[in-house]
Amino acid sequence: MSILLISICLALIGAILFSLIGLISGTDETAIMVPFTLLVILLGAPPAAVFAFFMAAVLAKHLTHAVPTALMGIPGDTTAVPLIDHASALRRLGMPHIALRKMVSGGVIGAFIALPTAVLLGQFLGQFADFFKSASGLIFTLAAILIAFFSKGKWVSVLMIIPLAFFIKSLDVLSFSILDKHLIISFFLGIAIGPMFTDILFALSGNARQTIQRDRPKEYHLAPDNKSWAGFFPNPFKILTKRQTMQTTGTSFISSLTFVFSPVGMTSLMGEIVGSRSKGIYKKSTSSLTTMNGVTESTYIAEAIIPLIAFGIPLSPVALGPASPLFNAPPVFTSDPVNNLHNYLDPLDFLLYGAIGLIIATLIAYPFSMNYARKATVLVMRFISQEAIVAMFIGLACLLAFHEAGLVGIVLTFTMAAIGGLLNKILGIGSGVQFMVFYASAWLISVLFGF
Repeated sequence: MSILLISICLALIGAILFSLIGLISGTDETAIMVPFTLLVILLGAPPAAVFAFFMAAVLAKHLTHAVPTALMGIPGDTTAVPLIDHASALRRLGMPHIALRKMVSGGVIGAFIALPTAVLLGQFLGQFADFFKSASGLIFTLAAILIAFFSKGKWVSVLMIIPLAFFIKSLDVLSFSILDKHLIISFFLGIAIGPMFTDILFALSGNARQTIQRDRPKEYHLAPDNKSWAGFFPNPFKILTKRQTMQTTGTSFISSLTFVFSPVGMTSLMGEIVGSRSKGIYKKSTSSLTTMNGVTESTYIAEAIIPLIAFGIPLSPVALGPASPLFNAPPVFTSDPVNNLHNYLDPLDFLLYGAIGLIIATLIAYPFSMNYARKATVLVMRFISQEAIVAMFIGLACLLAFHEAGLVGIVLTFTMAAIGGLLNKILGIGSGVQFMVFYASAWLISVLFGF
């Protein structure tokens, strides 16, 4: 089977799978993207097909995450959190369907703006690749400090960088003494599933259980279907006004260039800038939602592509989180030495196979979100158990950890998940900070302690 055909098949799988996952509220991108991407890589998919799968999954997930965000007022995932206020404002006006249409249409435009922008910027920055690779330890440490400072934990995140690096390095030394090899996948998985695993720990703890207990089921009220276009596939440029199209195009382009900043932060910033220039609740909310979901797409795509093309090492929050398997998936991909998509694909490959992933995701997730959002939401709320979803991802993490290092890998994964999840849930030290500290830990401990 040709690489092109395999890429199309995997992009179809990614688009369908993550279109459905996006409907489930509260799913974390890192926790779901990392295990599935690792699975595709370790099953032996060609690098180009892996990239097409990832692009399709990212776009599909961020199109359908608009459904619970707009229709129920609960974030589809972490990047949807900044959209809640504006989506809720339109729900109060009785127009959640308008919010949904604006969000998914803006997401499609943002994705296709980001792809060529990221490829071109990645090529340009590739001239400085040797410097970035030689100074990667220092860069990761500085980036960890920067991301920690702008995270919700702020000062405690900065303060915990060295203790967390010491803890990670200690686990690494212990596992190396047992297996005679350094582990990467198990650390990734532990950080990724940390928040999920912590909820399970809270449920098992008599002291902490009250923080997640609910005295009654949540109630959701869904608006009726209200379709205003003919045919199956609506035109996103007709769903948006010309002003909203220009705003989304401009903010998506700008956010594609700022690949070292948090996607959630950029989403909030660009949305507020656009919203501040609009008068009236309706115009402000619709314009902000359109822009925000476009920026969500553009930041995720650019932050994965630019470090891949330019450096081959993960130097962005997305590259350190959801896209981390594209850089490190031993024994297939590694970043030290660099042996990953950076080596196997040239810029035109990134453009071609990225476009394949985005086009297929658009053809599946966009009309699905626009035509069947309400029906799909009802089915998910009635028949899909949140606990079953958590169990599925934790089970997949166990499978991949066991593949890397047997029982040691599983124990390390859950140790990292427990500590990382508690730091995330209680102190606000996000996954992005933890991933960056993981990459910086070897250099940081060697400088501080000569080890």
